[in-house]
Amino acid sequence: MKLTYIQQIPYRHLRDDFAALHSESVVTNPFYELVDRDLLHADLRDALYESMHAARAGFDAVGLQEHGSSSYDINPNPDLGAAALAYATEAEGLRVGIYLLGRSLGKSREPVRVAEELAWIDSISGGRLLAGFPVGLAYDANVNAGVPPIETRGRYDENFELILRAWTEREPFAWNGRYSQSMGVNIWPRPYQSPHPPISITGIGNPATTRFALERDLGFNLVTLGSDPKIGAAPIFDSMWSMASEMGIDANPYRAAMAVTVLVGETDEDAEKLYSKHLEYHLSRGLGHIPMNRLALPGGISPQGLKVLLAQPAPPANLPAPSYAEAVRSGLVVAGSPATVRETLADYARSFRIGQLLVFLQVGSMPIELTKHNIDLFASEVAPHLRPLWSEYDDDNRWWPVALGGQPASNKQADTTGARLK
Repeated sequence: MKLTYIQQIPYRHLRDDFAALHSESVVTNPFYELVDRDLLHADLRDALYESMHAARAGFDAVGLQEHGSSSYDINPNPDLGAAALAYATEAEGLRVGIYLLGRSLGKSREPVRVAEELAWIDSISGGRLLAGFPVGLAYDANVNAGVPPIETRGRYDENFELILRAWTEREPFAWNGRYSQSMGVNIWPRPYQSPHPPISITGIGNPATTRFALERDLGFNLVTLGSDPKIGAAPIFDSMWSMASEMGIDANPYRAAMAVTVLVGETDEDAEKLYSKHLEYHLSRGLGHIPMNRLALPGGISPQGLKVLLAQPAPPANLPAPSYAEAVRSGLVVAGSPATVRETLADYARSFRIGQLLVFLQVGSMPIELTKHNIDLFASEVAPHLRPLWSEYDDDNRWWPVALGGQPASNKQADTTGARLK
C-alpha cells in the first residue's frame, strides 16, 4: 500500500466567534479583519516544514491541493509549494513522490502554463511527480474563477487533452480550442517521465468520473463529503469495481485511493485530549464551514453526480459543527490509539480494495509540534502494518513514478482520442 501525506495550509488563528460572525470559510471571509500577517507567515512556513517532516518520516509521497480564496487551505497555486518540496527533498536525497492533487482543470484559463509548471516540477524532482487533475469545486471554479458552471466539465476535457499533447507531442503544434487558442504550443521543459507523470482524477463518486478514470487508465481519488466511509465510500467503490469487471478492466487496487483524516495518540483517550480542540476548529471554522452552494452549482455537475452527492448523508442545516466524539463516531475522522487507527484503515483498504491512502495529519489549528507528533506516531506505529497490503500488485503499479518503483503510465492515459469526462 502507498501512503501519501496531504498538507492543507489553514490559517490556524481564527477567533472563537468566527463561525457566528461569518457564514463561510471561503469567498467572503474578510482577510484584513481576520489575519495577522506574521502569524500567516508562520503558518505558510510551518506547512512546508510539516511536509518535509513527513517526507523524512518515510511517507511514499507528500501532496498539496489547490484552493483559492480560502482560509482553510491557503493554496491558490500548489505548484509553488510543490516546487519548493521537490527541490528540498532532492537536496536531502529523499526519494519521495511529489503529489499534486492538484490543478483544477475545470477552472484553468492557462492550461499550457499548467503543463509547463508541472513539467518543470517533474524535471527538478528527477521524475517524482504525480499529477492529479480534479475538476474543481464550485466556489473556486465558478465563483472565484468566473467559469460558468455549464462550461466546467467541457473546459476540463479540453484542458486535459491540451496538457497531454503539450507533454507528449514531439513537434510544436497549433491549438484552436473552444476555450483556448495558441499559434504554437512547444513547452520547455517536457516532463522528465516518459510518456508523462502518472495521472489521477479526484472526485466525489460521480459514475461518469469513475468510468472516465477506468477508460483512460487514470488513478481515481475519492473524497467523501462529511460521511462515514462505510456508508459514503462503500457503494462508490463497489460500483467502480463492478464497472471495471463489466468493461474487462483489471481490478488493480493501486488505481484507487481515498482521502482520510487521521489523528493518532498513545491511547484513544490520549488522542481525544491532544486533538479535540483542533479538529473542532477545523469542523466549525475550516472545511466544515463551507455551505453546499459553494460545493456544487446547477449545471456544474452531471445528473449522475448529483444523484451520488444527494445520496451521501448530510448533517441537518443550522446545527452546530460536530464535536470530536461525534466526528469519530460518525467516521468523519479516524482517531485513537495506533491499534485503533491501523485496524480501521486496514479495514477500509480491504473492504474498498484501495491501494493508496491520502492521509491528512494536520487539521485546523493544530500547531507544528503536535502535527509532527501525529506524523511520527502514524509513521512508526501505523504505516508498517499497512504497507504489506496489496504487495502482490507491486510489480504492476502504473500509477506511481518509475523512479520510485512504479511502472510507466499506460498508453491509454496519453491517448488524446480517448474517453472524455462528459
